[in-house]
Amino acid sequence: MPIKVDIVSPGRRLYSGEAEMVTLPGSNGQMGILHGHAPLLSTLDIGEIVLHRREGNDYLAVSGGVVEVRPDKVTVLADVAEAGEEIDEARAHAALERAQQLLAENPPPHKLPEILASLRRSSLRLKVARHHQGRRSSSGLNYQEG
Repeated sequence: MPIKVDIVSPGRRLYSGEAEMVTLPGSNGQMGILHGHAPLLSTLDIGEIVLHRREGNDYLAVSGGVVEVRPDKVTVLADVAEAGEEIDEARAHAALERAQQLLAENPPPHKLPEILASLRRSSLRLKVARHHQGRRSSSGLNYQEG
């Protein structure tokens, strides 16, 4: 049985629909949510949200936020989120190279967390963009400005 899913970030709704399962990057590890899941409130880490749907999987990159799980609904309030089709792979690759270069230059310790987070985000964006290119579904996510 599918579960209702709403994913929003500041200023827009990225997804509103159903999925057979939702995979999320919780702060304490990866979570898989099915219909009937116990109620849960968790923060999100930098990672990939996967909407497992009959038509194929949809992929989103998320950087922080919170998720509320109820037995019949998952609500994600993301700090930053992008659907795979929105990601400019060339820009993500350039950001990854910049972060790798900064890391190779032995940055001061106080800059290291910021550089590592940038490295994680750009790697994630590339992964999600590539998943989107190879996914089975041709329906795409329909996000709304708002």
